[in-house]
Amino acid sequence: MDFSQRPFLVIWESTRACDLACVHCRASADSEPAPDELNHEEALHLIDEVSRIETPIFIFSGGDCLKRKDLPQLITYAKSKKLRTGAIPAITPALTDERLQELKDSGLDQIAFSLDAGNAHDHDAFRQVDGVFDRTLECIKKAEQLGMKIQLNSLINVHNEGQLEGLFELIQQMPIVFWEIFFLVPTGRGQDVPLMSAEKFEEAFAKIYQFSQGVNYIIKITEAPHYRRFCFEQKAIHGEPQSPHRHPGHLPDDLMQGRDLRESIGRAPSGVNSGKGFTFISYRGDIMPSGFLPIAAGNIRTDSLTDVYRNSPLFRQLRDTTLLKGRCGICAYKDMCGGSRARAYALTGDYLAEDPCCSYQPETDSLQKEGA
Repeated sequence: MDFSQRPFLVIWESTRACDLACVHCRASADSEPAPDELNHEEALHLIDEVSRIETPIFIFSGGDCLKRKDLPQLITYAKSKKLRTGAIPAITPALTDERLQELKDSGLDQIAFSLDAGNAHDHDAFRQVDGVFDRTLECIKKAEQLGMKIQLNSLINVHNEGQLEGLFELIQQMPIVFWEIFFLVPTGRGQDVPLMSAEKFEEAFAKIYQFSQGVNYIIKITEAPHYRRFCFEQKAIHGEPQSPHRHPGHLPDDLMQGRDLRESIGRAPSGVNSGKGFTFISYRGDIMPSGFLPIAAGNIRTDSLTDVYRNSPLFRQLRDTTLLKGRCGICAYKDMCGGSRARAYALTGDYLAEDPCCSYQPETDSLQKEGA
């Protein structure tokens, strides 16, 4: 895919309504839907726009997407447009066996649940709801019985970076096709959560990489694109050195996290970043490069998704690695990685600044020449 022409996936924040209050959430969710969220007809128009730009994957997120009563109808419509669909429901009493069956019957390709710790105490404390850990395990079991393809989402940060082995052990037992690991971007409620140091990122990378060698499903890292550099270095250490310049913007298949031995909707052909293979649509239709980079370049109610993605200055700048600043700007891995543009923006106010949570040091003399 040419990421200058179309994103690999579009995530739609179908509603901000959610009954949870997770400490890291990028959104300040409310118990009831906002009056200005996209209505049913506008949601159908959004799906048409995603289909028109030929994006293969469309994800229903939130808030809690189950708060939308028309969710099954929208999934069915997206499937009629040849889109592969995923949904990320919150673990609340609303996620009944009947609702899971309804999602299955709508044609949903993949369902995602969140697990952020290997035990109930730590997970429930993070999600701020007692019993949500046990309920998550129950939902996973039910989804498996229904024959649904299951994705797990986990956040790694200071609350669990010292307990990853327990999380790995639990994940290893899960019947999943995809594991997405998020690294915190301090936005929304996450602004009040301490952030791991760059050195701790590297320690987590090492543990994830070692774990990935023994699994047969995809492990995707979100908001830590420098994990691609880490994988590349590990490949070189084991006797297969290659120049990162040979793979501009592309992570070779044999360096992908995990091995795609089970069908999943989420394996990208090259490294995705904010506005580069990825687009986020807010509950009220704002077109953004990422939910963690909350700058609107247009709105689906008035603008063409194709035009905004291909031609807006914001999206074009995010895809142009020659504009990156500081260490990211002179890094040999900038086309492969590019740093977290969302974290750079959250911490510095500049989405082209270097990623403060990367410990890699390019040549210092080159850095000095750049005036960084």
